[in-house]
Amino acid sequence: MSVRVAFQGESGAYSEAAALEHFGPDAETLPCESFDLVFQAVGAGDCAVGLIPIENSLAGSIHRNYDLLLRNNLWVVGEHYLPIHHCLITLPGVQREEIRKVISHPQALAQCDAYLQSWKGITIEPVYDTAGSVKMVQAQGNRSVAAIASRRAAELYGMAILEENIEDDESNITRFLVISPTPVDPGPDAKTSIVFSVDNQPGSLFKALSVFALRNIDLSKIESRPLAGKPWEYFFYIDLTGSTEQVSVQRALNHLGEYAPMLRVLGSYPRSQWSGYNQDH
Repeated sequence: MSVRVAFQGESGAYSEAAALEHFGPDAETLPCESFDLVFQAVGAGDCAVGLIPIENSLAGSIHRNYDLLLRNNLWVVGEHYLPIHHCLITLPGVQREEIRKVISHPQALAQCDAYLQSWKGITIEPVYDTAGSVKMVQAQGNRSVAAIASRRAAELYGMAILEENIEDDESNITRFLVISPTPVDPGPDAKTSIVFSVDNQPGSLFKALSVFALRNIDLSKIESRPLAGKPWEYFFYIDLTGSTEQVSVQRALNHLGEYAPMLRVLGSYPRSQWSGYNQDH
């Protein structure tokens, strides 16, 4: 039985490609206009799981999704790494000199910034989605507008690829998280995501992080986000190696609870093989 997966964007989006890689080609995908709607679809039971981008190796973190992880009562149950290769996509037959405007998702535009900055006389316009930008160019029929998206998006909408691999760095990789209403057994090779706050006092963050160093627990990601209503105070999101089934992780989290006014485990999940490759090399 195929799994139903919610993702942000139109058909042909990178998030859909990641979903089909992670869950297999028989997965049923549900396009959602916004990240908020992805969380809503999973929370309401319209989809078994959702797949959200959380960080890109060139453009950094997707802060909106960190905030949504905190606001919604869902679990992180998996991760997936997808290499991103951008294409400049136009109506069939369009030449490069005809283009006056390039549109795409802000993250895609950021990942192609050097390429776009070297192109004089064009306007850059962010839109809601990479594949959606291709759909817009197709619908408008404007030969002066190009989109940045995937090869698959061009093929789905019957468009032409003018240039390929226009990202600024070939090591352009997006990490996605799988969200679900229920947690999973992460197995022996696991990663855990948590979020916590600390008191605004000297050394408080050092004390919080030391609970992991004392137990030789590797932290693979630290992200801070503003605490709403309390200027210059923050939540801290951390990815750590291991699962809440392990005694060392349990003791570290109990110890952290002594310093953290708020502590929440977002989920323990199988660590991606790509993540393991990065650590080994």
